[in-house]
Amino acid sequence: MHAKTDSEVTSLAASSPPRSPPRRPIYYVMSPANSHHDVDRVSLGGSSPGASPLHPHYHHPHHHRYASSPIHHSRESSTTRLSASLKYTSSSWRKLHNHTEGHHLGSAASSGCSDSDVEDDGPIPVRCYVAWFVLGFILLFTLFSLILWGASKSYKPDVFVKGVVFRSYDIHAGTDLTGVPTKMLSINSTVRIAFRNPATFFGVHVSSTPLEIYFSDLKIATGYMKEFYQSRKSGRTVAVAVGGSQVPLYGGGTGLRSRTEDGGAPAVVPLELSFTIRARAYVLGHLVRSKFYRHVRCSLSLREDRLDKPLRLAHACDYHD
Repeated sequence: MHAKTDSEVTSLAASSPPRSPPRRPIYYVMSPANSHHDVDRVSLGGSSPGASPLHPHYHHPHHHRYASSPIHHSRESSTTRLSASLKYTSSSWRKLHNHTEGHHLGSAASSGCSDSDVEDDGPIPVRCYVAWFVLGFILLFTLFSLILWGASKSYKPDVFVKGVVFRSYDIHAGTDLTGVPTKMLSINSTVRIAFRNPATFFGVHVSSTPLEIYFSDLKIATGYMKEFYQSRKSGRTVAVAVGGSQVPLYGGGTGLRSRTEDGGAPAVVPLELSFTIRARAYVLGHLVRSKFYRHVRCSLSLREDRLDKPLRLAHACDYHD
């Protein structure tokens, strides 16, 4: 190895061909005024990529040749259009959502008392006091009504059948409305019912289902009690006429007989009396009402030799609600 002389260096420099200047990079700039136009390709002369004021991103020199190809140019244009479309859709959706939410909040604030009215440091609006007063009044009135209704249920009316008096009893041969011959029954009686209202703060309206007397399964007498009003802590005795006239017996009355029919001994006929007492209490007008029902079923015997004499039913009746 030996050092080259100045003449050799000069000759080598003169014989070597001149080098071509380096290629200048190519950049793409998208106009912000219209995102749907194609990008423009510009050459930045001798300026460096970092100093270019037209594009914010720096492109590596190794990618210049790939970025300048038509395929990449088409992909970048499509991507740019899609991004702009998505940004426009998202912006429109946010505007619509904010408008709808603001409309709902405005309606809620104008219609009543909102949370922001209470959380503010300023004075509470009058509409808040009105809303609270109305709500509190409804709650208190509902509670008071429930208390009254529950208290009224403990004051059940007292119903007691004191007795019955049979006025007449007769069986004779006859014909029904169609001309069929059969036995005909006529009976007349009076049922005495005691009713008492033990309530201390309300009266009751009392009514009853028809009072019915049965022989086995055959209804032979019916009576109706008039409706009445019973004031608080008071009572009364009601007399109800129960009877039947020319009741055809057909085959159901084979066991029935009377002394007037065959001239024998006085008849004893087992019967059954049933009805239901209904009482309605208007505790607080028509807003708070209570209803009471008392079902009564009595077993009794008609003695033909004891007509017009009271028959006591103290232990002959069943009472249930």
